[in-house]
Amino acid sequence: MNQPIATQITSPANPRIKGLARLRRRRHREERGETLVEGFEELSLALAAGVRPVTVYHCAELARAGELDALRARPEFAAAELVEVSRPVFDKIAYRESPDGWLAVLPSVHTELAELRLGPNPLLLVCDGVEKPGNLGAMLRTADAAGVAAVIATDPGTDWANPNVVRASKGAVYALPVVSAGTDEVLAWLAERDIPVLAATPEASTVYTELDLRGPLAVAVGEEKHGLSEAWLAAARWRALIPMGGLVDSLNVSTSAAILLYEAVRQRGHPAG
Repeated sequence: MNQPIATQITSPANPRIKGLARLRRRRHREERGETLVEGFEELSLALAAGVRPVTVYHCAELARAGELDALRARPEFAAAELVEVSRPVFDKIAYRESPDGWLAVLPSVHTELAELRLGPNPLLLVCDGVEKPGNLGAMLRTADAAGVAAVIATDPGTDWANPNVVRASKGAVYALPVVSAGTDEVLAWLAERDIPVLAATPEASTVYTELDLRGPLAVAVGEEKHGLSEAWLAAARWRALIPMGGLVDSLNVSTSAAILLYEAVRQRGHPAG
């Protein structure tokens, strides 16, 4: 049965619209346990991962024909409040360029280390002190494609519920477990499970392709300016060098993560899954 449109909002001054703006701030996201997801593709991926939206805002003037029916057909969508908004309202609530008429309030995502369930040969990604939401989101997309078991942020500069993390990940933040924890806690957790650490650093002497990455592995990459902390470098079983020519002396952290993860995938013969 088609879900009726419960509410219509035509004024950008509506109090509910102002409340959406507050979810762009971390404190309010953490207080409410909710975040914003913009875009039909991102919302569809979250639904496919089993997420049930709280509220979905739809602008018929911007959305493509058939999209509303496609979402209504998904059981995860059934309990959401559907709100039809005017183009001026959507222009106010949208936070990306070229909006497509879809914005949803979803539960925030977060997994505790103790809740992670790993297979016999896990591949993990550790992001140490990464601050830029775009980098975290890009690494999530790569991790999902590579079959990574979980992505762990240590001493993070942003939260997984940041709308720009969700946007940059194309919704992949809902497709695999994500964890935030302190460095000491994560290192102890890895040691207990005998999962060695591969540290990406330009100070290494061993090229990453020379390492055997077929067993359980945590690939660790560091924050944008200074790289991995001394704690991660000291704990690493291997330090990996990504050779570079030219004048630029470092790669974007998401690029480094992609290179190392897919070398592990290549050696294993398939995504980690």
